[in-house]
Amino acid sequence: MAARKKSTKPAELIISKARVKNAVKKCNVGSEFYEALDAFVREAIKAAEQRAVGNKRKTLKAVDL
Repeated sequence: MAARKKSTKPAELIISKARVKNAVKKCNVGSEFYEALDAFVREAIKAAEQRAVGNKRKTLKAVDL
């Protein structure tokens, strides 16, 4: 099995910049906000996945958040 190389390219955002911007009504969105939000969402997904696995499930549910 070949070893995987770490990519120097940053991971693609899993959030949509356009949808985030459309959801914000009274403020501007700073460029660094998107990466911070993306990291927050990734951590929430990771924690939810760990909880589901800990409960012997393969399906993420709202309760996992």
